Amino acid sequence: MAEIEKYAYKITRKIRVRIPDVPGAFGRMATELGKHGAVLGDITKVHLTSQHITRDVIMFFDDEKQFSDTMSDLKRLKGYKIISIEDEVLHIHHGGKIAITPTVKVNTLSDLRMIYTPGVAQACNYIIEHPEAAREYTSIGNSVCIATNGSAVLGLGDIGVLAGMPVMEGKSVILNKMAGVSCIPLLIESDNADRIVDTLEAVSKTFSVIMIEDIKAPLCFEVEERLQERVTIPVFHDDQHGTATVILAALLKALQVVDKQKEKVKIIISGAGAAGMATGRMLLKYGFRHITICDRKGAIYRGRPEHMNTHKNSIAEITNKTGERGFLKEVVRGKDVFIGVSSSGLVSKDMVRGMNNAPIVFALANPLPEIHLGDALEAGAAVALDGRTVNNCLVFPGIIRGTLDAGASRITYPMKFSAAETLASLAGKHDVVPNFMNPGVHKKIAAAVRRAAT
Repeated sequence: MAEIEKYAYKITRKIRVRIPDVPGAFGRMATELGKHGAVLGDITKVHLTSQHITRDVIMFFDDEKQFSDTMSDLKRLKGYKIISIEDEVLHIHHGGKIAITPTVKVNTLSDLRMIYTPGVAQACNYIIEHPEAAREYTSIGNSVCIATNGSAVLGLGDIGVLAGMPVMEGKSVILNKMAGVSCIPLLIESDNADRIVDTLEAVSKTFSVIMIEDIKAPLCFEVEERLQERVTIPVFHDDQHGTATVILAALLKALQVVDKQKEKVKIIISGAGAAGMATGRMLLKYGFRHITICDRKGAIYRGRPEHMNTHKNSIAEITNKTGERGFLKEVVRGKDVFIGVSSSGLVSKDMVRGMNNAPIVFALANPLPEIHLGDALEAGAAVALDGRTVNNCLVFPGIIRGTLDAGASRITYPMKFSAAETLASLAGKHDVVPNFMNPGVHKKIAAAVRRAAT
């Protein structure tokens, strides 16, 4: 539903309510809801009697307190009865979102004897003689591991592996729907790099790609680097490289809109975690020259004495060439592009007004952006987008599909650049990125990645 997409950051409930069948009855209920700031969505008639109408009403709330207060007052309305309250999101997730299912039918004993003993021995013996054929004659060639320790899940933080599982399932659904890939989420309850790497190396023969997801920085950097050294299949950290790729794609198209060149624009990145670091590196590799990265202590610069680590020291060597210092509100002044991969509410209208003419604002923090898009546009942004539009789900299905089709052992910058350029080229005249729901987008990205891998 369009309303659910628009208010995706709010709490969604479906309320079944019986109201008097008299003029103005629904309006009275709507007024009561409006007092609390609740937003009405779809309204469906369920049942009609001589005295009452039962309706299902989708409602959106900012938080649980607003929901509770609204329902309490609604229950006090004479003649109105709340029959049920259903959490629309939990309903979708009930029972899990994925399952392992067979690709062959077993209707007869003959079928059984071919897929299992004794016929399966023929396939086993063939793979003994031709180990590379395991990709073709088992599920390995189309299987991806999605591994997490639940330490940096979306905008929720360190919520643990069990609470992180719905996100892993969601990515699995996307990969299967848009790229025909089979995924197995793997929950690794550890913050120890050795244990995570050892675990993934031990199971790596089961898959053709390992995706590490929602692991906090700097642990994620160490896990990715060390694991890639020890396995012969690609290791892809979507929070880094998928995010960086879609940002590059959106930026390429946005620069066309404002008629600016990548070599000249000045970019400020808010957030020095996995996404911010990877985005800075990718933009530099692609030819952007003027990039400054900020963390909570301000601009990262060479020799900064506090809140630094190996990875920040490394990024300081290649960014912020002019040695800018100060907090985000100071260093954003005069920039052409703001890229936010940090937290909500960090950017004001005045900060946008202080940027260069026709600034580009990508406020990508989840679940709420660094600045609301309406505020950014009102303050003069030529392009303003949030994480619902500039989202890594636009690129990771095609990147993974293309990688599998190419039988690649690594995912390289040329492969990611091809994905970004293809995505940018597929955006409509008045869009910065195309519609995620168009399967053709993912197929074309996959084809471009496959060509770049060879």
